[in-house]
Amino acid sequence: MTWNGIDVTYVSNVTDIDDRIIATATASGRSEPEVAAEFEAQWWQSMTALGVARPTHAPHATEYISEMVELITRLINRGVAYETSDGVYFDVSRVPDYGLLAGQPLDSLRSGARVESSDEKRSPMDFALWKKAKPGEPTWPAPFGDGRPGWHTECVVMSLALLGQGFDLHAGGQDLKFPHHENERAQAVADGVDFARRWDHNGWVEVGGQKMGKSLDNFTTLVDLLERTDQRAYRLLVLRSHYRLPIEVSPATIADAERALERLDSLARRFSLRELAGERIERRAQFDWTDETCELADRFAEIIDNDLDTPRALALIFDAVTSANARADAGERERAQALADAVAALLSSLGLPLLSRTASGDSGAQSLVKERDAARARRDFAEADRLRDELVRLGWTVEDSTSGTVIRR
Repeated sequence: MTWNGIDVTYVSNVTDIDDRIIATATASGRSEPEVAAEFEAQWWQSMTALGVARPTHAPHATEYISEMVELITRLINRGVAYETSDGVYFDVSRVPDYGLLAGQPLDSLRSGARVESSDEKRSPMDFALWKKAKPGEPTWPAPFGDGRPGWHTECVVMSLALLGQGFDLHAGGQDLKFPHHENERAQAVADGVDFARRWDHNGWVEVGGQKMGKSLDNFTTLVDLLERTDQRAYRLLVLRSHYRLPIEVSPATIADAERALERLDSLARRFSLRELAGERIERRAQFDWTDETCELADRFAEIIDNDLDTPRALALIFDAVTSANARADAGERERAQALADAVAALLSSLGLPLLSRTASGDSGAQSLVKERDAARARRDFAEADRLRDELVRLGWTVEDSTSGTVIRR
């Protein structure tokens, strides 16, 4: 959307108090804020490594407790929430279209519901808006008893507080569609306010056709993955899969993405493209397009605007890579350079910078490169081959280009 000049307010909620945070804090002898801060820092570090743009707002649940108490109070007064000895619960039967996001009627959802440990709940589908204080747990004051909010209430309050009623888009994984997103929506409906106008849910991360998860022992953390592979390769892997479909993350798919990434970096080396990691092009107007590359940008925008079809957008870009190389081979250097620059701009808009890694900081390797180029210029191919072998022995990958020898690691 920003590519076409639309201003976007992006909110990503931070849950800094919930059952798991409390359990981890208790087990490790730390405070809940310490645990929450540790995992939040890991998250932002990984997002930065992946080139994910920071949200406009990243609100913390504990900053909105008073607004949550106000919402729960209104829901109680409207008769759609009720108090028990251990908390306050939302009565899902009071929302006529409950189950809309799940695409299932309430009776069907009720039959497969997982029963929580409360004998006072009117229905197993009813969910906690407020959990009353337990010994040793952090609590906040409320007219219905000191305690802390439920997760579903945290998110609906923060979303509405920062985006207002009827905001454009709410997104998340398929596992959040029900019950989390449905329960957010139900609270807004019961409170008489408009919530999200549209919903998008991304597909599972899979390994061997099975959803990645700790219970299946096929789980890899993002931190571990990024430590052993080029972070851009994982981003490219994600972009090659439509967001609504499953994405297979395995050594084979990562390796395939790395090979595709190498093709892109090869373009950067051939055309001496500048590195765009620190200056991401988010808007089309930030780049100077030629008549030919403007047509490429038009097609790119049309594809992206059609349900964020990143696989087709990447196919378009790789076709442009082929064209740029072909034109350079045919001696059309100026047109080839313009097309290569446009490729770099489009990839930058997807958060995927091209890196032209050379041996600029290695004087010994650069000396060998100069000697090899001189040998090739005087057609001493035996010496050129010897110098090539020497560079390979030192750990360099050697490529021949129209501008001379290019080496990289």
